[in-house]
Amino acid sequence: MKISPIKILTFISILGSGIIVNAQNTDKKIYDIIDEVSADSIEHDIKKLAGFGTRNTFSDTISDTRGIGAARRWIKSEFDKISSNCNNCLDVFYQKDFVTPEDGERIPKEAWVVNVVAIQKGTKYPNRYVIMSGDIDSRASNTMDFTTDAPGANDNASGMAGTMEAARVLSKYQFESSIIYVGLSGEEQGLFGGKGLAEYAKKNNWDITGILNNDMIGNIEGVDGVIDNRSFRIFSEPVPPTETEQERRMRRFYGGEVDGISRQLARYIHKNVETYMPEMNPMMIYRLDRFGRGGHHRPFNDLGFAGVRIMEAHENYNRQHQDIRTENGIEYGDVVEGVNFNYAKKLTAVNAINLASLAWAPPAPSKVEIGGIVEPSTKLKWEPVKGEVAGYKIYWRDTTAPQWQYSRFVGDVTEFTLEGIVIDNYLFGVAAVGKNGHESLVVFPTGTFR
Repeated sequence: MKISPIKILTFISILGSGIIVNAQNTDKKIYDIIDEVSADSIEHDIKKLAGFGTRNTFSDTISDTRGIGAARRWIKSEFDKISSNCNNCLDVFYQKDFVTPEDGERIPKEAWVVNVVAIQKGTKYPNRYVIMSGDIDSRASNTMDFTTDAPGANDNASGMAGTMEAARVLSKYQFESSIIYVGLSGEEQGLFGGKGLAEYAKKNNWDITGILNNDMIGNIEGVDGVIDNRSFRIFSEPVPPTETEQERRMRRFYGGEVDGISRQLARYIHKNVETYMPEMNPMMIYRLDRFGRGGHHRPFNDLGFAGVRIMEAHENYNRQHQDIRTENGIEYGDVVEGVNFNYAKKLTAVNAINLASLAWAPPAPSKVEIGGIVEPSTKLKWEPVKGEVAGYKIYWRDTTAPQWQYSRFVGDVTEFTLEGIVIDNYLFGVAAVGKNGHESLVVFPTGTFR
């Protein structure tokens, strides 16, 4: 007897006289992806990147052994090698922009900010992309100092190594949508690499589902004394900065203060991790980034794309942006010894399973609208997804709940009424479900009808 790769786990609860069944799909291939991520491979890549001495954006570009030039050429060669092992399944190229001191106070001289991009094209939606990024560059205590050693083992060789490892693992599979693995430069000087790629994406009309920005995924020993190899943070802003004044006015009456596209991406990751990696502790942080700081997902957010930052839960500031030295018995510097490779493996797997799930899922429904004012029920309608789907799932939750609590699969329809569910008491969204069981991001209603 042939068994489907989709395993249905059914949870049944009795509510009054009715039975509500919530089915959670799990795909064996996702567990295989988790198992295929290698801590040894990540360790090798982190040590190789740290071994370039410094990867400051303005460091040596000629040497084959030192500086950002050597680092980005090696990263490209690794992506090329991965591509050759999957029958040239990756389109690997440099994307670059020129910067001068007039572009920012952290730019000491003219230079090219060069990103290394590897695109694994989707079979069904090739212009629809989900992105994983790490940063190539590193810095010493003085970000303008491009000659002092700055190995940047955790910040951010860990994120770059994780991105390369995700490419190695996922290149063995085929996906409906495209996946981009990218090393971004110029992060420490002002997020220039992310800005350049986001503008490139906009210019080329990329349909971006979201970017998973990985910045520091290898430290488990915080400067606060906590040692934790299971918790990690997902930073996401509440609503896009590109929203219109009309959309802002609508929120006063219809809600949605924490339901923007980046927040839905964060919820998707959180749910997927709880389903497939229950040993991990994903922490939703309701903020664009750490307090007053920024990461390479922000330039994408600035242009209206969904994006989150994935990183360790407990930072060690003695190892960040520090010259290598010992003072008063305290060791400073972002060296390899401060990285936990098994933890970096776990967070790489977090990325890989979400890249895969989103790339196997259909596009999200569009033009989701809601109705049901002064009625004992809630109505939703949406535009159908182009392509075959199994149907759609409506999600809802208490207005104070951080995650979607309830759901109902309603079939391949474009309108549905939730009888007895009062619109005033919940927040709602709709996701598309593929025939393989994978779901799109949840879409919060942006319009109303009667």
